Amino acid sequence: MNEPIVAGGHTRIRPFNTRDTYPEQSLDNDLCQAVVAGNTVYVRGQIGQDLDTSASVGVGDVEAQADRAMANIAMLLEEAGSEVAHLVKLTVYIVDPRYREAVYRAIGRWTTGVHPISTGLVVSALARPEWLVEVDAIAVIPEATR
Repeated sequence: MNEPIVAGGHTRIRPFNTRDTYPEQSLDNDLCQAVVAGNTVYVRGQIGQDLDTSASVGVGDVEAQADRAMANIAMLLEEAGSEVAHLVKLTVYIVDPRYREAVYRAIGRWTTGVHPISTGLVVSALARPEWLVEVDAIAVIPEATR
């Protein structure tokens, strides 16, 4: 796991460079998986991927990919000092409208009783053809835990 970077008063969780993440592409961007700004946590779009190995998870299974995306979000929120119970907003991207029910079923298992707001979009593709769903999130860190 990459050590967080504190810069400009914000904490960057799991910094990485796109040349390592997408070696087949000519990219060189410094990014991170989540940013803590004040008491808000912004989580980068998560897909069916193991964050430690970059291996794709659930290839061909949109519900498994959505579940892994939510597991990644839960892990990143914990690393940032928050948790799924403090989700505020989810944005869900799917490549086929027929995937909506399976994706939201998986997300619902993670958000029971949480009641975040959510926006769902159907897109033509994600960064890799095996990725069928991507979920990004915004959460808060409650004052008691800061």
